[in-house]
Amino acid sequence: MDYFFQQTINAVSLGGTYALLALGMAVIFSIMGMINFAHGELMTITGYALFFSITSGIPWYFAVPLGLLAGILAATAMEAIAFRPVRGANGATLLVTSFAVSGILQVLFQNLISTRPKAVPLPEFLSNSIAIGPLSIGINQTLSIFATICTLAFLIFFFKKTFIGMAMRSAAEDFPVTRLMGIPANAVVSGAFAISGLLAAIAGILWVAQRASVDPLMGFVPVVKAFIAAILGGLGSLTGAVAGGFSLGFIEIYLSAFLPHALQAYKEPLGLFLVILILVWKPNGLIPAVKMGIDK
Repeated sequence: MDYFFQQTINAVSLGGTYALLALGMAVIFSIMGMINFAHGELMTITGYALFFSITSGIPWYFAVPLGLLAGILAATAMEAIAFRPVRGANGATLLVTSFAVSGILQVLFQNLISTRPKAVPLPEFLSNSIAIGPLSIGINQTLSIFATICTLAFLIFFFKKTFIGMAMRSAAEDFPVTRLMGIPANAVVSGAFAISGLLAAIAGILWVAQRASVDPLMGFVPVVKAFIAAILGGLGSLTGAVAGGFSLGFIEIYLSAFLPHALQAYKEPLGLFLVILILVWKPNGLIPAVKMGIDK
């Protein structure tokens, strides 16, 4: 039983990271109808910002906000340079654009920085753990769970209580009408990308804290998992992205922990099979979006 609870804590920690990434993708999809596969590169940019800040002698408690700022600025710059010129284009054009941005950034990371992982010197206390009875909870896991809860609470407040949050919700429901009401489209879309960049940056810092390194392809696997989580939860649904992220985290950790040793080589396809079964049962996701918009 102790082993089960230990693995449950691991699942919540991993699922929280997936949920943050899936949320960022859901926010963009709800407004632009686009899956941004360059979302993972925002994690990488955050990781490199953290690496260069700390290796330059900046204390980690200043480097973390700089990493968050780098993710937000990179997301808004990505929107202005790459996605704003093709806004209103069909879905295929937007999808190809996101793949192109992702590929270009990966090549730039490899050519301008390094193809090899860079070790990020983090505080020693992050590798410690907290003993609660027979359970051992890592500081990294605790921070991941805490960051996820705080971020979700902030997003609920932001979308329901702030003007720009309500404008984003309106745009998700009917973008042309929102513009006719005098709300500037550029501000809404830029705000959505900034929120997306913040979520990717938080996930990137948590990911780097677990790996203690950053490399050009660091964001590729997490963004694929986040895409699966977003579909599993209900594409474009805020609460669905959270549900999908945690569900995928539980599926992965439980398969790794409880699958017989002889079947461990098949845990990835088995995980996808379980996702497919859930989608057969709930074709629109666990918590479908309302009119492809952010949940009210």
